[in-house]
Amino acid sequence: MRQRSSSSLEASQTREAPEPLHPHKGKRSTVNAYIALTKPRIIELLLTTTIPTVILAAGGWPSWRVLIACIVFGYLASGSANAYNMVLDRDIDAVMNRTKQRPLVTGEISPRAATIFATTIGIISIAGFVLVTNWLAGLLAAVAILLYVVLYTIILKRRTDQNIVWGGLAGCMPVPIAWAAQTGSLDWPALILFLVIFFWTPPHYWPLSMKFAKDYRRAGVPMLGAVADDVTVGKRVIIYGAVTVAVSLALIPVAPMGWFYSAAAIAAGAWFMWSCIDLYRHAKNPELGKPKAMKVFHGSIYYLSILFIAVAIDPFLV
Repeated sequence: MRQRSSSSLEASQTREAPEPLHPHKGKRSTVNAYIALTKPRIIELLLTTTIPTVILAAGGWPSWRVLIACIVFGYLASGSANAYNMVLDRDIDAVMNRTKQRPLVTGEISPRAATIFATTIGIISIAGFVLVTNWLAGLLAAVAILLYVVLYTIILKRRTDQNIVWGGLAGCMPVPIAWAAQTGSLDWPALILFLVIFFWTPPHYWPLSMKFAKDYRRAGVPMLGAVADDVTVGKRVIIYGAVTVAVSLALIPVAPMGWFYSAAAIAAGAWFMWSCIDLYRHAKNPELGKPKAMKVFHGSIYYLSILFIAVAIDPFLV
């Protein structure tokens, strides 16, 4: 597949949001529809990074007040950004197979109701962090919402194949938010964990865009896997994967981390890098079979989970 110009994909950007394609009020409850607006499966991964960060910042088990605040208000902040995203991207969601059952597409929730919901839980999350933890955590929560809604959804997503690189900054924010909630400051370990997620995000999402390339093209979204050939995607996945692993190892002397995290980071990093290389091998050599894009996508989740679980356990083994 040849590199496609993102300008050829911009025609659909002016598309009006369609009427609900599959109205089925009653198929799921109103409560479940609003929960779906928050994209809970994505938030599960965000919380996987939040809890270990609080533990590392505390040097052990943190106070329940801070931990619960990070879980509850962190969920609401992420849920607010995701709900705004569904409002703004409902035209895209309507033409993509993996998103056409989202509540705004089906008509279960109106754009106005979704916007009110997103605004409400966003305000609650920011105020909650300020009142229960500190002003810095609240400020960072507000920045996280703005990054995802404005930088990624409005500015980058429909314009460049680098959308998920810089738009992924929002997905890194649970780490500094959690660190600030516990300590009231930002320190080098928080920056390193932030960078781990930043560099991990492209090799996590780009294989997914390979799998759903047709969907993204139909929607006019220039995700890398939809506008570049598989070999190009594979090369970039290796580069970002290698930087991710390198940054994860930098945490060892900086935090500092003990033997448990060190062993886990090295072993999981080697396994993750092999999966990235294998993706490129299959892209470069078609006789080996189709690139195993979803294997890398799911493997990246396991890698990040292992890494942050090690972050959570390591302080207790010192």
